[in-house]
Amino acid sequence: MLSVLVIAQVLSGLGLAAGITVGALLAEEMLGSTGLAGVPAALFTGGAALGAVGIGRTCQRWGRRPGLALGYLTAALGSLGVVVAAARGDVPLLFLSLLVYGAGTATNLLARYAGADLASPARRGRAVSTVLFATTFGAVAGPNLVSVTGDLAHSWAVPRLAGPFVLAAVAYAVAAAVLWCLLRPDPLLLARTRAAAQPPPSAPPPPPPEEAPTGRARPRGVVIGATVMILTQLVMIAIMTMTPVHMRAHGHDTHTAGLVIALHVGAMFLPSPLTGLLVDRLGRTRVAAASGVVLLAAGLLAALAPAHSVPALAAALVLLGLGWNFGLVSGTAMVTDSVPLATRAAVQGVVDVGVSVAGATGGMASGLVVAAGGYSVLAIAGGLLAVTLVPLLALAAPPRAVPAHLEAAQAIGEAEDDHGSVSGHGSHH
Repeated sequence: MLSVLVIAQVLSGLGLAAGITVGALLAEEMLGSTGLAGVPAALFTGGAALGAVGIGRTCQRWGRRPGLALGYLTAALGSLGVVVAAARGDVPLLFLSLLVYGAGTATNLLARYAGADLASPARRGRAVSTVLFATTFGAVAGPNLVSVTGDLAHSWAVPRLAGPFVLAAVAYAVAAAVLWCLLRPDPLLLARTRAAAQPPPSAPPPPPPEEAPTGRARPRGVVIGATVMILTQLVMIAIMTMTPVHMRAHGHDTHTAGLVIALHVGAMFLPSPLTGLLVDRLGRTRVAAASGVVLLAAGLLAALAPAHSVPALAAALVLLGLGWNFGLVSGTAMVTDSVPLATRAAVQGVVDVGVSVAGATGGMASGLVVAAGGYSVLAIAGGLLAVTLVPLLALAAPPRAVPAHLEAAQAIGEAEDDHGSVSGHGSHH
């Protein structure tokens, strides 16, 4: 079952890479404005928000298999629409198609929850990370195929920058077919069946501190996990979107920008197994706080990197991807821990709506910020916003319980103080 999800994620990674790599460049070319180059990222992440609602509800009602397959099929249609729009120079169709294409982003991210459906709380971070890790192969290969797919598109009298969307259409369609045909039994439906088949113990033990009691959600955990993912998504999308535009404005070609984005995407997904282990061993909150610190470092390096230095920009984008990975895996574990199986898919869909809206906001704002203040301003602002996670998580952390032996010692000390006070008071008389 997990192997089927892995295959689908590899394919969807190819589709995901198209929008990340050339979306902003295609918009800049068709619209003739750097300030509007962030529109594609805003549209396909906005489409991801809409897709997360529909896909989440479909999964909640009928299971992961039909929900995820429908999402990828929708994304394939959106990809074809982008190709047609580019060939015709049709800007309204381009915008509509990018919105539909965003369903692929929503589905790719929602698939990580399918990996956690059958996992125990102690292994949930690693289960999520396995599915995310699989995306690496397609998402890294995609940007490196920009030239090849561009040549193919050009041979069909289609603009070269539309080439990656041809690949996306095929990859998303095959991913939908793989899930529909092979994801059996459905992981969410199977998890519900197993949970219903377990006889309730006569005296149920208290649930683990990070797991929601059966049938009851923990809103605080959902809010914290969602906040982590929303902030990291906003910052990552904003800086990533404008990096190819920044590079091309300083003389770098599309292939070089694609290489930097490939390294970035690799850092988004490749560390997932290690991140999952850290989340399970060190705790969700510590890894979430680390994401803010890493994203700050990414923003500062991107701002200070010389525009002609590809290694420096690549290092900044690698840190950007790593910080996002920390935030996504830890936030996903927090949310999944906090909701019961009965409502899990629906809540996860709503959370991912917020994540997608944040991405749309970051994409839309990124072009405007760069046009007004430059790429360095965008990068520094993003890093500073991300590091606010550290104090936010510290404030949201529950008070630590006093260990039993210290509590007993404290009680004895207080009793002795009271006794001394009474004795002293009596001696005055």
